[in-house]
This record gives sequence, structure tokens and C-alpha cells, in this order.
Amino acid sequence: MHLNNYASPNRVVKRYSGFIINGFRFRTKYRERLRRTQNCGVVVNSLITSYASARDSNPVEGNMEYYGLLTDIIELDYYGKWKVVLFRCDWADANTARGIKNDQFGFTMLNKFFTRKIQLMRVGKSKYLRDLSIVQNTTNSEEVSTEQQTVVGSSSVPENFDKSVEFQSYLGIIARNANMLPINYESWHNMPDSNKNQALSNIKERFAFEVSDTYIKKALGKKWRDHKSSLKKEYFKKPISLEEKLQNVPPGMLRYQWENAVRFWNSKKGEDRERVGTSSRQKQKFTHTAGSRSFSCVAEAAEASSGQKVGRLQLFDITHRKKDGTLMTSEAAEIMEKLKDKKAEYEATASTDSSVNFEDIDNRIINEVLGPERYGRVRFQGSGVNPTQYFGSTSHQYMPSGSQSQAEVQRLKDQIVQIQATTDEQISQLRAEAAAREAEATTRESEQNRKYNELQLQLQSMMTMFQQFQNPPS
Repeated sequence: MHLNNYASPNRVVKRYSGFIINGFRFRTKYRERLRRTQNCGVVVNSLITSYASARDSNPVEGNMEYYGLLTDIIELDYYGKWKVVLFRCDWADANTARGIKNDQFGFTMLNKFFTRKIQLMRVGKSKYLRDLSIVQNTTNSEEVSTEQQTVVGSSSVPENFDKSVEFQSYLGIIARNANMLPINYESWHNMPDSNKNQALSNIKERFAFEVSDTYIKKALGKKWRDHKSSLKKEYFKKPISLEEKLQNVPPGMLRYQWENAVRFWNSKKGEDRERVGTSSRQKQKFTHTAGSRSFSCVAEAAEASSGQKVGRLQLFDITHRKKDGTLMTSEAAEIMEKLKDKKAEYEATASTDSSVNFEDIDNRIINEVLGPERYGRVRFQGSGVNPTQYFGSTSHQYMPSGSQSQAEVQRLKDQIVQIQATTDEQISQLRAEAAAREAEATTRESEQNRKYNELQLQLQSMMTMFQQFQNPPS
């Protein structure tokens, strides 16, 4: 399987709308639809064999020029070994000279319909192509993209889809689009379906993978939450006043979205949600070192280098070590030691008991050391893999038992009761604060009325004294 990876290109390819090679600039027909200058024309000088007729036994070789319009630019990647750049063109009919002439300056002029389509044309160092077959691209060709690179391709499995760095990068671009996915929604679940579907349509226009829309939306939601978290950390967590935070709008962010997000983060609900997230994060005993790569991608790379299948225990070991070879944390080291001890016990048992299934040992060990799998995911398998898909008909063996499920339900009920009690307490506190403010306002109003009445009495007394002074008694 891994040898075939080098015999055929990666299914994920790069797509360009502009390209510079050998000092010549090319743009696709679509990109130049509104431009005055045109660089979408292509000419290929090919050495061909010509026959005068079907009975001609003396064919003649000669150069033939083909003229076309560039419609697409694709770069194939043979897994880092070499790259091939292909031009897709609409070609003019070169079998007749009608519609082709040279002007007084020696330039070729065409007046033809570009309706004939053939396969992709290789772009290489040589100006003249023997034929249009796909061969190894030259290593010193000048390749400059004039527009942001995008990805197209097809795959029937999520692993190839997940390992595409370009795909993950493009998800981040969409997640940071304030017009498409505003940040002023409290959570991804509150994001309107119309916005999610618009983002999904944009992604599917550039990518062709046979995976579910749910998987794409889930991955996009993760990128959107990461984007909000980075904005909050960089622009909201500064030791400045609320008014300064409202004015500290990040570049490229719409002001009204930022102000709504800041007010939510500054509210009681936003602070409570942050405390819950912080508490959950602190419960995480260890983190992996795979980075942006998926677990399936890490496993595939390890299998390619070692030539052996990588099990779940080995994958845990690989993805929880630093560059110097040490494990991430003491907790990870402790768990790794337990996993190794348990595996040694199983191997010792398997040496005397032929009924032990070697293929199932890793799953049983992980289940005993780390506990049953949770619904909707499988440890060390990444996003999008659930127990039914991974374990098949034996998935019930690795899921919580009936008593464990009841305990989990009871725990969630207790948590809901606790949250309800906390909410009721907060509501009571808010009501008390409102009553206190109302009483304070009433007292302040009474004090103002008293002072006003005193001033009125003083004014009346002064007016009486003034009248007496004006009209002294005779």
C-alpha cells in the first residue's frame, strides 16, 4: 500500500488561478473575465507524425502548433518526491488553417471557437513537448502562485481527508470570516444553519471528498471555537477597562460583533461558562504531541517507516512523547507504565492460553486501564470515529455497562441539580441586589424631596423678610 503511494500522486492536489513559469505569466480564463490584459492563451509546439491519407506509407514528422485557452491549473504531489503542474485547456481546431493568421508584427491571431477539449497539458522546463503524456516535472522550474492556493481532490475515507494540511488551513480561513461565521453567537450550536450551510457550500466548491456534511461542520465548529478563544486571549484578557476592551477591535473584525462578544464574555453567564471550561481543562491529565496531524496520519507515517502495523498502545506512546523522547507529563508516564504492565500480563497468559485473541489485546488493555469508551468517540482515533465503526459488533464490550450507564446518568442529574441550585442562588442574589438598588433609589429620592422642601421654606422666609424690609411698619 505504501509503495503505491509513490507510484501514484496524492489524491489531494493544489489548484491555482495564476502561475509563473520560465518567466511567463499565465492566468485562467475565469480569473481574467473582467481584465483588460489577457494571459490565458496557451500555445504548444509539438512534434507529430502526419499522414497524407489512410494509404500513405511515408509519414512525415513535423512541428505542429496547438492554441488553447487556459481553464484550470493543478499541481500533483508525488508525496514529496516530485511535483507535476498540469494545465487544463480548451483547444482550437488545428486541423484547418481557417481563422488563423499572422499580423504584420509576426504575432499569431486566432478567430476560432475553443470547443475541443483534451486532457491536461504538462508544464515543464522545455518549451517543446514531444507529446502530452505526464512525466516527471523538472526540479528547477519557476513556480509562483498569483492567488491563494486551494485544494481539490477526492477520497473515499476520512483519514486522507483529515491529513490534508491544506484542508485544515482553509477551514481556519472560513472560520475567521466574520461575515460568514460571526463570533457574536454564544456557541457553535447557536450559529444559524444558514451560516453553516453557506460555509459548507463554499468548502465543497473547493474540495471533493466523500465524507459527511456533519463531519465537515464539526471540524469547522472546532476551528471557529479556536478562533474565538484566540481573540479572547489576545484582545479581551488584557488588564484594561471594559470601555477600552470594546474599543480594542481586532483587525478584520466587525465592530458590532466584537462588542456583542465582549459584553457576553464580561457577563455573569460568560464568566460561568469560562469557569466550567477551565475546570474541564484542568481535569485533562495529559495532552498529545501530534499537533495538527490526525492520529491516523501519525499511525500511517509510523507504519511507512517501520513497515509494521501500529497498534493503539504504540500510537499512545508515539503521540505522548516530546522531541527528546520523554513522556509529556508524569500522569502520562504513569498510565504508560500501567499499559505496559497489563500488556505483559496478557502476553504471559497468551503464551499458555491459545484462546486469547492477540488482535484484541490492545483494546482490552486500554479498556481496563483507562475505563470504558465514551459514546461517540474512540480513544487515539481522532474525530469522526465512533465505537460502532471501530469495534463493530463487539463495541458493547468496550462501552459502559448498565450499572455504569446508570451511574453516569445519575452523575449528570446531580450536576443538573447543582447547576439549577447555583442558578437559583444567582437569581435570588440578583433580585436582592435589585431590591437594594430600588430601596437605595427610594431613599435618595426621599432625601432629595426633603432638601427641596427645606429650600422652598428658606426661599419663602427670605421673601417674607424682603417684603418686610421694603414696607417697614409706620
